[in-house]
Amino acid sequence: MSTSRAKTPQTMKPATAAKKLGILLSAAPAEFQEGVVSRDELNALQADPPAWLTDLRREGPHPKQVVAAKLSISTSGLARGGITGPLTTAEIEALKAEKPEWLRKEQNNLNEVRHETVRLKQQNAKARSTK
Repeated sequence: MSTSRAKTPQTMKPATAAKKLGILLSAAPAEFQEGVVSRDELNALQADPPAWLTDLRREGPHPKQVVAAKLSISTSGLARGGITGPLTTAEIEALKAEKPEWLRKEQNNLNEVRHETVRLKQQNAKARSTK
């Protein structure tokens, strides 16, 4: 005798969904902030974003992970540069145009870290292949 139960959809908190969508939760509409988001709803938002999501992704304000990525620096570099809150796309573009010394330094730091990571991966792969 088997009892079949309908599967309950997997849901997530709005903060988790916002992070997966790359948006700042506090900038999202109230109905998004106050509800739960199912996996299907998240997939639908990603596949066919509504106007509010498209606008938010284009104009911001953006969460620090997105700001850091748009500036080609780490989130730690943002903090070292004194950027502690979200920025709009216009503010990010202004920083890119101004290119202050701290931003240049952080971009160089991230590039060095990435090059070193690649070098170490290649070195480890070579060491494994010679065993």
